[in-house]
Amino acid sequence: MPGRTWTKTRPGQLFGLIMAALMAATVAHADMIGHGGMVRSVTVSPDGNRVMTVGFDYAVKLWGFVEQSEIADLEGHEGPVNAAVFLPDGKRAVTVSDDRSAILWDLVTARPIHVLTNHTAKVMSVAVDPSGTIAATGGWDRTVRLWDLKEGEEVRAISLVSNVNAVTFVNGGTILASGGHDGVIRLWDYRTGTLQGELKGHGWGVTQLAATPDGKRLVSTGTDSTVRIWDVASQSEVSQLVGHEGPVFGLSLTKNGQEAVTVDRFGVLQHWSLATSKSTGSLKVHDKAAWAVAFTPDGRFVVTGGTDETARVWHLATGDRIGTAIENDTEPKPWLESKHPGAQLFRKCARCHAIRADARRRSGPHLENLLGRRAGSVKRYKYSDALQDVSYNWSRKNIAGLFREGPDVFLPGTKMPMQQILDPKQLDALIDYIDEITKTPG
Repeated sequence: MPGRTWTKTRPGQLFGLIMAALMAATVAHADMIGHGGMVRSVTVSPDGNRVMTVGFDYAVKLWGFVEQSEIADLEGHEGPVNAAVFLPDGKRAVTVSDDRSAILWDLVTARPIHVLTNHTAKVMSVAVDPSGTIAATGGWDRTVRLWDLKEGEEVRAISLVSNVNAVTFVNGGTILASGGHDGVIRLWDYRTGTLQGELKGHGWGVTQLAATPDGKRLVSTGTDSTVRIWDVASQSEVSQLVGHEGPVFGLSLTKNGQEAVTVDRFGVLQHWSLATSKSTGSLKVHDKAAWAVAFTPDGRFVVTGGTDETARVWHLATGDRIGTAIENDTEPKPWLESKHPGAQLFRKCARCHAIRADARRRSGPHLENLLGRRAGSVKRYKYSDALQDVSYNWSRKNIAGLFREGPDVFLPGTKMPMQQILDPKQLDALIDYIDEITKTPG
């Protein structure tokens, strides 16, 4: 589809990106819309079902990943919110703000558990150790502060010589890394506050940090337009990833630590192989600055946040924007009023799929006459590799397998977001409704 193609790029090779941006402007917008200011940070829950976004409008929002709809608006901060992180249990999260505070949230009740207030200037970054018991926050008061999340109390403050933009736990939580305005990454034994080493290479400020799960590598981004990989044991630079043409603001790694994505001030995303230190493709994800990016747990999708006040979902393998809604959509939506037991479940399908072949195209293929149709057969639709060479039709059995096992298991690499229906009665009701609503009239 126009505007949804990965482009292989080198520094200075902007023509493809510009053309992609122009074509993308003709595609209807969708996304997680609701912020009244730039989206400064995005994070995905450990189970992949929810997204948290925070922004310059003081807002903290929780979204359903599949529906891309708002679940809760968490009220508590009194200034722009700069970063967010889920705890390992997925039921809590920590956010930090210009209001000099960090808040530990109960996501079930959408209310604060603790408000942490010892910083004396804006707080820019937050990380949580693998056990979910300790949070580290970094701020423009030139401190990193460690917090006991159970008690809601500060356990240690580490003073630095520069404002702190980024913090992350390394090597199973035994080391804390910090990066800031002076471009130096510092490694700490956070239990004692002792400096363990310094990593120097960024010419200007460090913006984000992330560690590979094995603790051997640390990845950093900076306002010097570079992404750098560091060896933690030897405290030396392994490689410099070059491809961005402006300050790099967002960074995320896959769970296996083999891939990274970064986003920059021009709204460009780069997808990197950390094994080869090469970009595997770039994508124009926002028209203006992109501030944040986060992988889903399965590594198939990323969520980006930008100056345009939206968060967007992208399928990495194809570069497709997922869940694209249609502006001024006047097509009938009978599932919204139907009493059929499968109609409520079908609403998720309608997010990405048109019913009729002659309807305006969405991010997924149309569903007309789905039952009995050969999988991967809609003409001019750009399928993922998972559906390029399949040799079966969409039968009740295959549709049931898709939802029972989950799309990522039934069709590895598919663009379909993760969703499962384990209740046999609900699954039968959905398939009955799909059969009913997608048959050609007459």
